[in-house]
Amino acid sequence: MAPQVSVVVPVYNEEGNLPELHRRLVAALEGLGGGWELIYVDDGSRDRSFEMLKGYAAERPEVRIVEFNRNYGQHAAVFAGLRESRGEFVVTLDADLQNPPEEIPKIVKALQEGADAAGGWRKFRQDSWARKLPSWLNNRIVSKATGIRLNDYGCMLRGYRREVVDAMAQCGELSSYIPALAHVFARRIVEVPVEHAERGAGHSKYNFAGLMRLQFDILTGFSMFPIRALTWFGGITFLAGALFGVLLLALRLYFGADWAGQGVFTLFAVLFFFVGAQFLAFGLLGEYLGRIYAEVRRRPRFIVRQVHGRNDKENQR
Repeated sequence: MAPQVSVVVPVYNEEGNLPELHRRLVAALEGLGGGWELIYVDDGSRDRSFEMLKGYAAERPEVRIVEFNRNYGQHAAVFAGLRESRGEFVVTLDADLQNPPEEIPKIVKALQEGADAAGGWRKFRQDSWARKLPSWLNNRIVSKATGIRLNDYGCMLRGYRREVVDAMAQCGELSSYIPALAHVFARRIVEVPVEHAERGAGHSKYNFAGLMRLQFDILTGFSMFPIRALTWFGGITFLAGALFGVLLLALRLYFGADWAGQGVFTLFAVLFFFVGAQFLAFGLLGEYLGRIYAEVRRRPRFIVRQVHGRNDKENQR
């Protein structure tokens, strides 16, 4: 029988946090009062994390471990856990204890009340400004790309209904941002205020280069804005060059050849014209490449939860 709640936890070199994390997770899940499972995904840890996780799995049948042969990154680990999960509601959580496991019931409650996706909102973050500023930028970019404005896209304490998880599992792209991807398939999305604490042990696995890769994944995976910005820039430059050329021709006819300044202004007009035409061509080419990219990702076009008007038993997924 499938459990009601699955919790997916990606783990990479977290031996200092695992004992307390596991104890608090089990206590929080047992307090839910229904069936549950706990899926740890070891993302190629180089410390004792994997051995500790195997011990937890040996102690309790509800605990399972997904082992990677090397480090693939946080989002790949979460994807693996989502595919392994069986629960009606699936919750993701980091292993660093910054999002307390005791907040999981809030996410589950939001899903039980009808939300397709529920994201944690760290109202009072216990991070430095060096971490908060990139997070603020990330929230603005993702909100623009998805058209869904949320306060906190970076919080890993999030929950999804089974049908949303199954839809995400069908997506074949190598790089994707899970909170944004979930919103492609979720109809009702809510944000739940949750507590936030300082990291218990170890250090953050995201450096500046990792954050930049994440931003490129979001931009290229969920928005064609950069390509269309090039197209607009090229079109405006092309039009400005053409108008500048017409203006120069009219002024030269009116004031004579001496006013033209030995052709310098004409050179600028020609330059603007061809540079604009070049960027316009790049933008149009990018539009075609972007559409090809959107097709080869093979995301499901839509998800049918239920068809009304026929036998309800036959229509249930």
